[in-house]
Amino acid sequence: MTTWILLRGLTREARHWAALPDKLVASGIDGKVVLADLPGNGIHSSVRAPASVPEMVDFVKADVARLGYTPPYRVMAMSLGAMVAAAWAQRAPKDIECLALINTSMRPFSGPTERLRPSAWMELLCAAWRWRDRRDAEAAIHNLTCNRHDTREADLAAWTEIYRSAPVSRANALRQLWAAARFQAAPHAPRCPTLVLSSREDQLVDPACSRKLATAWQATLIEHPWAGHDLPHDDPAWVSDTVAAWGATSFERPLSAQR
Repeated sequence: MTTWILLRGLTREARHWAALPDKLVASGIDGKVVLADLPGNGIHSSVRAPASVPEMVDFVKADVARLGYTPPYRVMAMSLGAMVAAAWAQRAPKDIECLALINTSMRPFSGPTERLRPSAWMELLCAAWRWRDRRDAEAAIHNLTCNRHDTREADLAAWTEIYRSAPVSRANALRQLWAAARFQAAPHAPRCPTLVLSSREDQLVDPACSRKLATAWQATLIEHPWAGHDLPHDDPAWVSDTVAAWGATSFERPLSAQR
């Protein structure tokens, strides 16, 4: 059976996907959906997060194998998780059958002020300063990453409870941020079909990062017109339908014939 692995980003865990996994299944995506966590997040919140993306690849690869899943995998990932997924596909191409990358950024394709907008720096500092005052920290994160506000109060309550049940330490958050800042993808494209999803109104990461990545790798780029950085939060139905439709098209013929 095909296995779809879902990976979230910086300080976020499997429960932050919220409605997306169920919507993926409802969209008719082929295979089983497996929610994995980066080291330092979610079920691995007690693990010391490594300060490099390659070490995160090793952790996730071993964790998925421990759960009994075998490659090749199809991976949907966002932000830091997408960096991990891309590095995995480049280091072990036989492991990854396709990639769907959401609002990510990577050197050498984008510069520092594109990868993290200067306008977001103060809100990030606020989140870091108020890290243990969790509702305040989550409110800052929501302001930066979500353009849909009708569920804001419910989101903050849910996210605060997630943190209380599996707290991400400030030290792990900083190590993850350092790993993301240092990460440099190999210049060659992964050998698998790759979809890049981007939010045109992303307030955290400049959508130019996705455009440059897609151009460099000759990947499929699809942009959402109004969502923020947390595209799966703002429009999970769009994400699931788009990925399911792309997957159906990408696998109409053998992978060996696509590259």
